[in-house]
Amino acid sequence: MTRAYLAFTEKGLALAQKLASALPGTVDRCGHGGPSLADWAAEQFAHADALIFVGAVGIAVRAIAPHCRSKAVDPAVVVLDECGHFAVPILSGHLGGANDLARALAAVCGAVPVITTATDANGVFAVDAWARHQNCAVLEPERIKRVSSRLLAGGPVRYRSEFPVARQAPAGVVPAGEAERADFALTLFPAGDALHLIPKIGVLGIGCRRGTSAAQLEAAFAQFCAAHGLAAVCITAAASIDLKAHEPGLLEFCRIHGWPVQFYSAAQLQNAPGQFTPSAFVRSVTGVDNVCERAAVLAAGGTIILPKQAGNGVTFALALRPFAPDWRWQDA
Repeated sequence: MTRAYLAFTEKGLALAQKLASALPGTVDRCGHGGPSLADWAAEQFAHADALIFVGAVGIAVRAIAPHCRSKAVDPAVVVLDECGHFAVPILSGHLGGANDLARALAAVCGAVPVITTATDANGVFAVDAWARHQNCAVLEPERIKRVSSRLLAGGPVRYRSEFPVARQAPAGVVPAGEAERADFALTLFPAGDALHLIPKIGVLGIGCRRGTSAAQLEAAFAQFCAAHGLAAVCITAAASIDLKAHEPGLLEFCRIHGWPVQFYSAAQLQNAPGQFTPSAFVRSVTGVDNVCERAAVLAAGGTIILPKQAGNGVTFALALRPFAPDWRWQDA
């Protein structure tokens, strides 16, 4: 988490520096040669994961108001008074992690964390906080309220998961029966009207002809996802053979998606563990019988879940990083 602290007085600056020594981040003081409030808020709201104001809540509210978009994308915002008595999360308490951050900041300076989200106030399971702790994307943030409201009303919510979830499920959270509708689902393949939580554990293995454009790769990727019902947001990285390390289309395709891409030699790919779909043609060109599956496995350190799909000179395969979810939804 990238953090940015802003203080307004000498006393507040001293507290911000103390907090940053425990929970590192940039520290600025508004005025006195430092940034203006408006400039600092605009810059940090766009680039930081968390904004920590040491001052009045009203100042923070006015500063961030023009930039707020949705709980799915807004950073965490926490305010501490300059005496360090209270730590108040005011934005993105769950998905952005502001509640956990407020607790952590409070522990540093002896403040009281002022947590006002209904699920926390009532000691109820927070599905969006759980998603964040399990490194999952929330596909339909508007459906969070439906799950939380049902728990707050005392009724059970039903879930499905493609992965075993360790520890005992929280009160009110029960597995959905075979014929029952799930309220939320931990899945890579969303379907239906449940709240879908997508683990960000996928690595996309890529093979392509020389000169393949980013647009061609994008079209093939859309077909790959549609063919399998895959949530593309599960993918966080890509991999291929080092022969493609300077392919402009492949590099641009990965840049557009924000994926780091790793490249492996034919010898490295040949030593990847597992069973793969062989191709004599691919071996004749690259020196190894399969690029996309082997590269995905090496980069993920896991196993293939979607084997090679080929079309129009592009091959894709999906491997998953190790994933062991549990029912934790708050920092210890």
